[in-house]
Parts: sequence; C-alpha cells; structure tokens
Amino acid sequence: MARQRQERAERTRAALITAAAELFDQGGYHGVGLNAILQRAGLTTGAMYFHFKSKEELARAVIVNQADELQWTREKQGLQQLIDVCQYLAAQMRSDVLFRAGVRLAVEQNEANLLDYSIYDWWAQQFHVHLVEARELGQLRPEVNETAFAQVMVASFTGTQIMSRLADSWSGLPERIEAMLRCLLPALAPPGVLATLELSGKPLDEVAPRGDAAGESAGAGPTPGEVADGAGR
Repeated sequence: MARQRQERAERTRAALITAAAELFDQGGYHGVGLNAILQRAGLTTGAMYFHFKSKEELARAVIVNQADELQWTREKQGLQQLIDVCQYLAAQMRSDVLFRAGVRLAVEQNEANLLDYSIYDWWAQQFHVHLVEARELGQLRPEVNETAFAQVMVASFTGTQIMSRLADSWSGLPERIEAMLRCLLPALAPPGVLATLELSGKPLDEVAPRGDAAGESAGAGPTPGEVADGAGR
C-alpha cells in the first residue's frame, strides 16, 4: 500500500511538472496561472500543494528537472563526445517540451524572481566531464582551463538558443550550434586534433562555415536603428 501511494505521488508530481512545462513553454512564467496548470494536469489544488507550495516552486522544478527526458549516448570520448552532446541538445530543443521550458524559465527567471543558478552549474559540470576526459586524451591546448571553458560553453549555448528562439523559434538552432562549435573548438584543440573530429557526421575540416545561420551576410548589415526604422515604415 505504501509503495502504491508513493508511485501515485510520483505520477502526480510528474503530471504537474509536465503540465507546467507545456504551458510555460507557450506563455512564459507570467503568462500562466496555477488554475491553467491544474486544469491541464487534471489535478486539484490540494494535490499540487502536497508537492509544491507555489507556482514559483513548481517553476523551479521545471528548471531543475529540464534534463530528465534527455538521453544522449556516451559512445564517444573527449571532444567528440562534447560535440555530439551539444548537437544532440540543439536537436532536442525543438522537440523536448520539458527541456525547452526549463531553459526558457532559466533564462527568464530574473523576471519571475526565481534566481536559481544551480542549473547552469549542473550543465557546466556535464561539459566539464568531457573536457577533463579530453585533457586526459591529450586533445586540449596547454593553456585551456577546463572549468572556465565549461562555463563558457554553457554561456555560449544559452545565448545561441536565445537568438534562435527569437529568430526562428529554434528551427535553425542545430545550424547555429554548429557555427558556435566551429568558433570555439580551435580555442580548445590544436589543428592535429581538430582534424580527427566530426561535426554533423562529417570531418570538421569538410564542414563549410555557415555564417548565414546567425543571420550574417557577406557585407556589413544594417544597424539596429535602421532595422527598427524599417520595421515602422
């Protein structure tokens, strides 16, 4: 009986997080009320308060649990594994609602007064594991600091996905992450190591740069003011 109650409680908690993620993904923290979450989950207020004392606490759970449904393979090592993980995450951002909502809330949490940095440290730890392994494999430049670079990777991925969300609702995120990796990898590894790596299943030196993935053009583009002026015409 106790086990049945525990399993029921776990299902209830999971249903609340899933419903919250689906709605936060659509409307952000301020655009979603508790009643809407409860209606989506098919649960009562009492059921929610058994697990979460407020919408804020539920939102934090979405942030902290954002990676629960991610299942990246661990077939590679070092820098190749780091590349594969980044590309996997870029693809999952377009289809995994919990991941996408958790990332959105993590970015917007200052507006919601959530202020929980722990998820960024968690992601940095994931990248750090692969960077340490790359060091052990002799893949890194001598001056690379694995801890600092793991933080840079998280910041770069976060900023890139924000740009993609605004530009194309994440449809072009894989290409943007590919461009990000092309910029970061030479700072990590010498040319001889780079020649052994693959990006999108192709040798790194055979993958053409994709400047257009970030909305760049061959010449100098308009200034932000010019863009705004044009939009108002």
